Amino acid sequence: MTPLMAGLIGFVALFALLALRMPIGLAMILVGAGGIAVLNSPSAAMNVLGAFPYSYSAVFSLSVVPLFVLMGAFATVSGMGTGLYKTAYSWVGHRRGGLASATILSCAGFAALSGSSIAAAATMGKVSLPEMERYKYDAGLATGSIAAGGTLGILIPPSTVLIVYALLTEQSVGRLFLAGFLPGLLLTLLFVGTVIIVTTLNPAAGPTGPRTPLKERLKVLVNSGALVFIVTIVIGGIYTGVFTVAEAASVGAFLTFLHALWSRKLTLQRFFAALLDTIRTTAMVFFILIGAHFFAPFLALTRIPMNLATSIGELAVPALAILLIIIAVYIVLGTFMEGFAMLVLTVPIVLPIITTLGYDPIWFGIIMVVVVEMGLISPPVGMNVFVVKGVAQHVPLGQIYRGIIPFWIAMAVCVFLLILFPDIALYLPNTMMGRG
Repeated sequence: MTPLMAGLIGFVALFALLALRMPIGLAMILVGAGGIAVLNSPSAAMNVLGAFPYSYSAVFSLSVVPLFVLMGAFATVSGMGTGLYKTAYSWVGHRRGGLASATILSCAGFAALSGSSIAAAATMGKVSLPEMERYKYDAGLATGSIAAGGTLGILIPPSTVLIVYALLTEQSVGRLFLAGFLPGLLLTLLFVGTVIIVTTLNPAAGPTGPRTPLKERLKVLVNSGALVFIVTIVIGGIYTGVFTVAEAASVGAFLTFLHALWSRKLTLQRFFAALLDTIRTTAMVFFILIGAHFFAPFLALTRIPMNLATSIGELAVPALAILLIIIAVYIVLGTFMEGFAMLVLTVPIVLPIITTLGYDPIWFGIIMVVVVEMGLISPPVGMNVFVVKGVAQHVPLGQIYRGIIPFWIAMAVCVFLLILFPDIALYLPNTMMGRG
């Protein structure tokens, strides 16, 4: 059997297993090990199966995953999400569409601690949706702002998706975190701008709320100081080189733990629940990474990525055109494939093409994450949409999708701006001091 034929059979087998709802990590392990056995030898496959999962799980750099997940879990326990919403609400709630804008701003703040789009959408949905319904907000705008705002969780650092991308591509986690910061702020502003446009065209979609007195605004702003302090310490420490990423993660987890104790919301039951949630998420991420590192050597043996990159490099087509085609393919894949699955399956194939075209892999990683975000709110999968639907069970799914369309367009604008001005993503990592 030729390597190319083995590769094609491996892809068909992989998608068949995924269609049967097998976990992607297990599917990649089975296909990768089987492919190595065919193209190399059964003993080589057994050696990899016996040694690699443990040796890879024991790599110190992977400690950032459970530490950042734990930081988000403690932030949730301490009620930071609710506090963030109250702060944003007090400052912008009196403007047209202010409650939707407050939801997006609080999602951005919560993203800086949780690193999870689903956690951000679920937390903010429970807090903000009742308020928007109380002021008669359009259901599409209300649910769309929650679903879209939640996607910021995988772009604004710390982000589990960025960590996975860094490990798959052997890039610096710290540089990727810094690269995601300004694009995350840009996308937040684009979302807020989307709310302003929607409510300007249809004022009834987002009525104004009550004006909060300045004294109360300052009070809630001070109460949110813990978030600003923790984010400044974590991201600032990485940028200045004071901390490695692993050290920043441990400091962030410890500070959110102290805040949860100080808030008196960290009961023994919630403490163990936070640990259990961290273990579950970490196990899921590790399983996917281990599977990806079984599948990648199999792909290397087939030489499909290298041959594809060589063929594309020889085409008389501008690099930008190829990049736009890749982005378009990702957008289509995002409509039916879960973000993590899309990431681990395609990065080993696409990265050689991107580097052959001369693009920066750090910059492309941010582009890719934004496109994955688009998939999180695209039908028919749209994971964030179903999270919001769970919170707003009385809102028809079609109405939620209609409310998401303007925010999806805002994401497309963000991708366009990142292509036009790469320094939006590359300025901070290129000026960082020390190593990530």
